[in-house]
Amino acid sequence: MSATEEVVATYLVETYLPLDQAAESIAGEQSTGTFVKVARETAELRERFAARVLSVDEIAPTGNADLPGAIGTGRKRSAEVRIAFGLGNFGPSLPNLLAAVAGNLFELRQLAGIRLLDLELPAAFAERYPGPRYGVRGTRELLDRPDGLLLGTIVKPSIGLPPEELRLLVRELAEAGIDFVKDDELMGNPPHSPLAERVAVVTEELDKVAARTGRRPMYAFNITDDLDRMAANHDLVQGAGGTCVMVCVNLVGFAGLAWMRERCALPIHGHRAMTGVYTRAPQLGIDYVAWSKLARLAGADHLHTNGLSNKFYETDEEVLRSIAAVRAPMLGGYETLPVLSSGQTPGLAPETYRRTDTTDLLVLAGGGIHGHPSGSAAGVTAMRAAWSAATSETPLQTAARAVPELQQALDTFGGGRG
Repeated sequence: MSATEEVVATYLVETYLPLDQAAESIAGEQSTGTFVKVARETAELRERFAARVLSVDEIAPTGNADLPGAIGTGRKRSAEVRIAFGLGNFGPSLPNLLAAVAGNLFELRQLAGIRLLDLELPAAFAERYPGPRYGVRGTRELLDRPDGLLLGTIVKPSIGLPPEELRLLVRELAEAGIDFVKDDELMGNPPHSPLAERVAVVTEELDKVAARTGRRPMYAFNITDDLDRMAANHDLVQGAGGTCVMVCVNLVGFAGLAWMRERCALPIHGHRAMTGVYTRAPQLGIDYVAWSKLARLAGADHLHTNGLSNKFYETDEEVLRSIAAVRAPMLGGYETLPVLSSGQTPGLAPETYRRTDTTDLLVLAGGGIHGHPSGSAAGVTAMRAAWSAATSETPLQTAARAVPELQQALDTFGGGRG
């Protein structure tokens, strides 16, 4: 079978058994084998359908804790293992791909640690899944921002804000020149702020601001729901003149996201809520690199990566790796906009720009904008000034002398998270 007809999965494997034996247990469990040899698993069947161990590269011990129920004694060994799965086992199908490369292997007693690190996908997946409709360039065209950083925020408080107060906040942000605003992932379709009312209020207000200023920010309405409701929610947003929808990828699944992509005429802002279930434990789960490829394939135009000095668990190095993963070419396309969020403030702009070396980013500051002592509009001004300084290699303190809002932000947040 040629490499173009295979999916190659790379794993971190930790085991007390011989590494080759552990690798073979994964390949067998996830293709033709089971815990005992069966009569109809012929040599011919294995030749056609068995997963193949391509390589086992031992690495230094990780120090990770053992998964519950792991068997074996003595020295635990770690390796990066590459396994090829024939496309004929499942076809270009995201749910069935996951059954093969993930499936039951996280439960194998032979493994003290198992993490899916990366996936190499054949062209057949590109034929089945068109991926992002808009991506970086399409988003820039809709915003009329051909270059420079894209600056956004999240509605705060996350929940509890009635529609008419949301109107005032959106007006303030839009008039301050923000590019993007989104619902929080906690804000779906609650009784105190029904989606239909939010859509009506926000689109009306953005139209008014656009008539006065000539600029209309993008607002991502959270349409995450059961599939039939999610499609109806999208149609509601589109019908009112909205320009973006948000889907919490893990809450609807990759198949649900792909289903929505087929029916969606607007950019899909892909939120990563619950990704920590897969990524946080170093000895278990699915690495963000592999996860992001599946989300891009399913159609996310924007994808959250976290940001530097974020308020969550990831290190700056892990965040930079996630940003690079989202920006990396895949199957000749699948251009997705990295979204930096979580504790972002003006003081982080120079280091973020230096270490990413790009402005093809959507930086979302929630508290870093709404927590500004002079209000949300001042927070937008401060963030914009900070990024202007960063891209022109102007020291923040120099820029702050000309922009009081930036000085206030630096005094409030410093160079760390807000």
